[in-house]
Amino acid sequence: MSALLAKTSLLVKTLRSSTFRRALVWIAIFGAVVLALFGYVYRSTASYVLSRSDQAIAAEHAVLEKAYRVAGRSRLVAAIERSIADERFEGGIYLLADPSLTPVAGNLKAWPAALQGAQGWENFSARAWKPEAPDRPTLRARFETLPDGYHLLVGKDISDLDAFATKINTALALVVSLIFVLAGAASISVTRRTVGRIEAINSTSRDIMQSGLGKRIPLQGTQDEWDQLAENLNLMLGRIEALMGEVKQVTDNVAHDLRTPLTRMRAQLEKACGKERDSMSDQSLIEDTIAELDGVLRTFTSLTRISQIEASDRSAQFRSVDLTRIASEVVELFDASAEERGSHLSLASNQPVFVAGDRDLLFDTIANLVDNAIKHGREAGRVTVEVMPSDGEAVISVSDDGPGLSIDEHANVFKRFYRLERSRSTPGSGLGLSVVAAVARLHGARIEMFDNRPGLKVELRFPPTGCRHLQSELC
Repeated sequence: MSALLAKTSLLVKTLRSSTFRRALVWIAIFGAVVLALFGYVYRSTASYVLSRSDQAIAAEHAVLEKAYRVAGRSRLVAAIERSIADERFEGGIYLLADPSLTPVAGNLKAWPAALQGAQGWENFSARAWKPEAPDRPTLRARFETLPDGYHLLVGKDISDLDAFATKINTALALVVSLIFVLAGAASISVTRRTVGRIEAINSTSRDIMQSGLGKRIPLQGTQDEWDQLAENLNLMLGRIEALMGEVKQVTDNVAHDLRTPLTRMRAQLEKACGKERDSMSDQSLIEDTIAELDGVLRTFTSLTRISQIEASDRSAQFRSVDLTRIASEVVELFDASAEERGSHLSLASNQPVFVAGDRDLLFDTIANLVDNAIKHGREAGRVTVEVMPSDGEAVISVSDDGPGLSIDEHANVFKRFYRLERSRSTPGSGLGLSVVAAVARLHGARIEMFDNRPGLKVELRFPPTGCRHLQSELC
């Protein structure tokens, strides 16, 4: 019962759909064109056949009229009898009547009543012509009144033309009917399939609105445009679901990271509020509170920076920049920080490598990678920055010889607020590599991570810039 109701509902939606109405309009237009075409063919063919008959009638009439002009009525009568006897003129009609329309010669028994006037062309039917025929034949004749008052009629049986016209009309009706039936069936079939696929998308959309993003549009396995659309929509739903998961994770992490310093500040202030004022203690409290607030502000600054990078189109201001020079400046900046941990930071590049990009953002990106390599590499280890061209791409890599990172974590470390240390007690916001990912997307670069055996190696591969002619430009 439910299956019958579903089919009935689908049929109703098919008949009400705009696609079906549009199909009916085009069927009507196509039918009108076909009718016009067949009508033109019919009229052209009938006109051609009729003109050939008229030419034959006119030629025979000219022969008889010449015989009359040369030798008079007796010669005309003889010519009529000769034409009737000639087998080549089968179906020919001849009649010579006196002024009172009484037949004198010919194979027509009486002067047709439909022929009025002194001369002309006329179609008519004669009861006495082929009385054995099931239908009264159609005759066409040219007639005129001779100088002596006699009437001459020359014609031909054109019943075959009527039969041809009947067949053409029948064929036209059958073809047009068949076209409309096939077009209607095709329209219903195509529209029903279209409506069915759209209804599947609508049904999935309703399920998603009611129960969440876990639903997906079913595929038919036909690999047609509808399957491609459904596949793309499913990919979009998967991306939205992943983004919503990231938003939830970011929200949870923000709540956790902000709650700890804010709770600590409140506890300190509440404790200080119940004590007597002590300038030294108050000064220390103020400094600690400012430090805590600076950490919170740095978190919001990093979030704002990521949003600005992702939202704004800064590619219009891209210039040719030397990655080697930028990396050299970063290495120089972090050299002291590496020495504090006993690590050795070096740049393994000696040739300019140019890319189209934003110099400040690229500086921040390389700085974040170097900072992470120093912090998470082993103490007294090595951190190496390398810039080189590779297969038309510009590649910059930062590697360390620390404990490394499991493959399962490679995709996670670029998420906002993600930390390998689950307790989240170590300093930092977990946004540094999120900035790297945002800048990489802006520059169309790929991020790849490899096991450095030991340690971790992070590569940024920039696409060809198409501006090698700018390599002499100062960056």
